[in-house]
Parts: sequence; structure tokens; C-alpha cells
Amino acid sequence: MLNVIVKPNTIELPVGAVVRLPGTWQDYQVVLNQLGDRSSPHIKYRKGELLLMVPLPEHGKQLDIIVDMVKVLLRHLGLKFDSYHETTMSLPENSGIIPDHFFYIGELPVVGKSRIDWNNDPPPDLAIECDVTSFTSPNDYLPYRVKELWIVRRQKIEIYQFRDESYILVEQSQFFPGLDLNAILKDCLADAYKLGSGAIDKLSDRYPRQR
Repeated sequence: MLNVIVKPNTIELPVGAVVRLPGTWQDYQVVLNQLGDRSSPHIKYRKGELLLMVPLPEHGKQLDIIVDMVKVLLRHLGLKFDSYHETTMSLPENSGIIPDHFFYIGELPVVGKSRIDWNNDPPPDLAIECDVTSFTSPNDYLPYRVKELWIVRRQKIEIYQFRDESYILVEQSQFFPGLDLNAILKDCLADAYKLGSGAIDKLSDRYPRQR
């Protein structure tokens, strides 16, 4: 049985818990303000519903490796990027999510902005969710039209692309054509548990920065 406490001034959830509660947009704002700069629990808003999740320890480790992997591969391909960690995306009364990480790739339309206007600014090119607890649905991203979404489950990347007002599961990333991302990730994760930060150094040697 989960020991869950959700009160006006207290949110206590066990590690790995995912909790769904009825709630309004105003409730979502109250909980966000209560959490402040805390990174846990993660929270999202779907119409009429709040979802809370406390990530497992492997969530952070896997996420760091995946984000570093993406940066190495983007530099290898000579692509400019702008990178954001756990930044709130919100459309009032409709949706509120906090992706684990997202990237603008190539064109960088929000560089230098202190706040992204999700009603008017272009959406990110790539969002990444390290979903150890099955917290993420591609439909969470429909209001934002993010071009590509990676959901990492059981150490494998599921790639979804936004097409015709929905997300379609595909085999190949539009940003990394010809690269077997799951094979690269498998090697990175295996190396990380043996080499620590040396795993990304090894990957950088394999995929050097384009000069």
C-alpha cells in the first residue's frame, strides 16, 4: 500500500510512486508554487487531472547519459542546439508538463529569452522523457506540437514524430539519420556503469565534433 500524503502544505510520495488526482488548472498552479525549485515530485496537468510522480534513482542517471549522448551526436553532425532541463511547458486551462529535457536544433528561435511563450513561440524540436515509471504519454505533447519525442523505457528509445495532428511511432530519428540510437545508448549505459563520465569521453572519441 502506498503511503501518500497530499495536503495544502505537504506532498509526500514514496520513490517510484505515480498518483492521479482530480484537479483544476488552479490546483496545478498551487502545487507548482508549493514545490518551488524542488525537482520532485514531477507534476503534470491534463484537463481535470493532476499527475504526480517521484522518479526512481536510475531516472537521473539514465537521463544524464541520454542528454550527453544527444549533445555529442549533435556536435558530431555540426548542428547548433539550445538545451533546456526540466522547464515547465504550459497552456493555461489546457495542459501543463515538465519534460525531462528538450532541445531546439538548427534554428534557435528562443535563444536569449528569459521565458518561452508556449502560445506563440515555436515548439522544441526534440523532447526527451526518461520514463522509468510509465508516467508519460505521447498525447501529453499534442498541445505543443513538439516535432519529435523520445520516451526511454527499459533502456530503449521509443521515437515519436508529430504528423497530421498526432504522434506516430517510428524507427528512425529525423535528426540523426542513419544512426542506430538504441545501439549507441546501450553501449553508453554499459560504459557508464564501468567508466562513469568516461563513457561520454569514449563516445566523443567515436563521434568527434565536426570542425
